[in-house]
Amino acid sequence: MINAKTLIGSALAAATSLAATAAYSGPAAQPDFAFEKCYGVVKAGQNDCQTATHSCAGTATADNQPDSWLYLPAGSCARITGGSDKPKA
Repeated sequence: MINAKTLIGSALAAATSLAATAAYSGPAAQPDFAFEKCYGVVKAGQNDCQTATHSCAGTATADNQPDSWLYLPAGSCARITGGSDKPKA
C-alpha cells in the first residue's frame, strides 16, 4: 500500500511538472544551424511550432500530423519517409 507521504509527493511533482509545461507557450527557438521545417514526421507532443489545430510547440496531439513540423538540418527532410517541406492538406 502506498503511504500518504509518497502519494502527496507524487501529486506535488505531477502538479509542478504540469505547471512548468503550461508556462512555456510559443514556438521553439530557431536553431543555430542551417535548418528546414519538416512536416508530417513529428511524434505527438514533439512539434516545434503552432499549426491550424494547436497554438504552441509541443502540443501536437497525434503522430505524423500533416501540418505539424519540426526543425531539421537542411536537406534532411526529403530523406525521411513521409517528410515534406510544405504542410500536407
